[in-house]
Amino acid sequence: MEPTVEKEKRVRVGITHGDVNGIGYEIIIKTLQDQRLIELYTIVVYGSSKVASYHRKTLNINDFNFNLVKKADQAHPRRPNIVNIHDEEIKIDLGKSTAIAGELALLSLEAAVDDLMKNNIDVVVTAPINKKNIQSPGFTFPGHTEYFAKKFNTGNYLMLMVNNVLRIGVVTGHIPLASVKEALTEELVLSKIQVLNLSLMRDFGIVKPRIAVLALNPHAGDDGLLGMEEKTVIQPAIDKAYSQNILAYGPYPADGFFGATTFRNFDGILAMYHDQGMLPFKLMSFDEGVNFTAGLPVIRTSPAHGTAYDLAGKNEASPEAFRNALYLAGDIFMHRQEYDELHANPLRSAGNQPDNNRS
Repeated sequence: MEPTVEKEKRVRVGITHGDVNGIGYEIIIKTLQDQRLIELYTIVVYGSSKVASYHRKTLNINDFNFNLVKKADQAHPRRPNIVNIHDEEIKIDLGKSTAIAGELALLSLEAAVDDLMKNNIDVVVTAPINKKNIQSPGFTFPGHTEYFAKKFNTGNYLMLMVNNVLRIGVVTGHIPLASVKEALTEELVLSKIQVLNLSLMRDFGIVKPRIAVLALNPHAGDDGLLGMEEKTVIQPAIDKAYSQNILAYGPYPADGFFGATTFRNFDGILAMYHDQGMLPFKLMSFDEGVNFTAGLPVIRTSPAHGTAYDLAGKNEASPEAFRNALYLAGDIFMHRQEYDELHANPLRSAGNQPDNNRS
């Protein structure tokens, strides 16, 4: 993913440090060592300068330092900045899940979101958290996606996985597989198609997005033999989307869809449940994929991988996904500005809406 952010429009990027016992600081530091990135963005990490120094020494990285600031609005535009969210000594247990690591992950997240709400930063890139040790009265969510949706009062959002060739969203998200059938409704599928369509236009600059909608059952239900959800839920949602000038197609059986590389014909894909979308995505781009929360009034991205405790402190973690997450956040910020400016002027935006042509 190549950056498209113009130098004179420096995007202020807030970064949360995630779980301090994982690879968060390693991928952050390795990413920020790239001077080209510092020339494009103003960087603010919400973390601990002491923890950063510990990781830097552990990784034997000697040519990198953070610029310590008290607040984001004091950030140096061409140096990687860090705001301390915790000043006391912290015990680091590389590769282990600890209570203090969860507390620090939440402190970082809360500080970044607070500054995002106050417009002190433009976008947030989140390093991986441990979804168990972060649980507390302040975080009762299955992941970042639901946390941001709650914080920004967004009921209709979409976890969207992005790489150079795929944009895959999931209708039902982080719920047990046994609950998918009950949760799946025509209204829910339609709402996710709508979110994906708008995001592809506003966040990715695609004028007439083509969206593929996957089936729930094997063989797309085999004309009702293997399930009726395609006929009673998914197809009606696709038809309603089409009546709203959204170029939605399907439902496609997932195995053949990815096996025959049909996905290359579409700008976005909507899967019915988590693993249906995540398995093909991570097979194709585990080390470089990005998680983007579509439908929010703010921009949040993250690497598609987790804390990788098994790699912590070994200097073996790839920063590729985190770097892509940062670039994507900047690109989306610029796309949104362009889209909103264009659509604020009806004369300029004339002719930019999708038509009913499915061919």
